[in-house]
Amino acid sequence: MLKNYFHDLLSLFFPELCTACGKNLFKNEVVICTTCIYNLPKTDFHLDDENRVARQLWGRFPFVQAISYLFFQKGGKVQSLMHQLKYNNSPQTGFRMGELYGYELKRSVSFKQPDLIIPVPLHSKRLKKRGYNQSEHIANGLGSILNVQVIVNNLQRFEATDTQTKKNRFARYENLKGAFQIKNPVEFISKHILLVDDVVTTGATLEACSLELLKINGVSISIATIAFAE
Repeated sequence: MLKNYFHDLLSLFFPELCTACGKNLFKNEVVICTTCIYNLPKTDFHLDDENRVARQLWGRFPFVQAISYLFFQKGGKVQSLMHQLKYNNSPQTGFRMGELYGYELKRSVSFKQPDLIIPVPLHSKRLKKRGYNQSEHIANGLGSILNVQVIVNNLQRFEATDTQTKKNRFARYENLKGAFQIKNPVEFISKHILLVDDVVTTGATLEACSLELLKINGVSISIATIAFAE
């Protein structure tokens, strides 16, 4: 009772805000308000093996499943969430988005359960600058709901590549050649790995990571991102 009183008092002076719309959160809401969750532009790609992410990656590397949770639209709430996550010191947004996607996937008979979850790694310089890897927090949210172990620091990024933002697909792929290495391949032998990132655009980063992982005996890959940007 006393704990609730202090929580309410703290919320009065320092209200928690929804990272999608900026409005005050109610007592039982976490990071994103109920209205925003209800109105998120879901793709339902996990219900369709021939979805647009899968088609974009066909022929580039073999995979079990490739899916994204939400459509990314400029000026929309998903862009706001991604901005908060990556540039406004809000790792909790990533974890919450991972949780929400985890609930969707757990309810689906179409989703292929992985053995391990791996977030796309950041180079140490970028990690130091940002303070956290946004994809790792998404992966942790997913893993907490799917009850799947999240492995970090085995797939590593050794090359501090140039920013990918203004590059086309081929330039992005060339920029990422040799960027990723695996510290202990034995940990991944014969595992179905769910590779997790925040947004998929050209898919070059996911391709580079996957091709490195697929060098390991018996590895199969699935892809999951929070947002799909056309």
